[in-house]
Amino acid sequence: MVLASSAVTAVVALLAVALGGWLSTRNQDRLWQRDHERQWRDIRLSAYTNFLSVYRQYVAFALEPTANITAVPHPRVAGQMMPFFDEAGRPYKEKLEAAFTAVRLVSEQPDTVRTCIGVVTPARQIAAARAAHSPAELPSDSFGELWSAEQAFLVAARKELGLLPMDRDPISA
Repeated sequence: MVLASSAVTAVVALLAVALGGWLSTRNQDRLWQRDHERQWRDIRLSAYTNFLSVYRQYVAFALEPTANITAVPHPRVAGQMMPFFDEAGRPYKEKLEAAFTAVRLVSEQPDTVRTCIGVVTPARQIAAARAAHSPAELPSDSFGELWSAEQAFLVAARKELGLLPMDRDPISA
């Protein structure tokens, strides 16, 4: 009887140790996963913020009266022009392309990437139109398309980051 009681006690103790170890491992895994998700969220937020800043700088440069931009027909997309910058504008283009690539690299949601492309395309078209027009002569519908694309990107990025949806469109407010 004493032997059976000792065996039961030992088995219960082993089960308790195994259960405690399993719970501890599970808890550590959940903590690691939560920390990993938080790090990626911060990386995405940084990439999205940088992209928005750089694309705005790109458009601001394209609107400068002293900007020297040329445009040629896009080799693959009929009806679109490709802008080319001089030495002063090249850093803006390079930063935009790098930020655009970073968003595509870190984004998990296809909608965020799609809306990012939706921002870059009209920004490039504004720069290409600037090659033939002064800033005052640029078509206003290009800017409407750009701001709508930016709004769509903000909505998609906020959704991917787990933030609450924006209450309203600040442009129409």
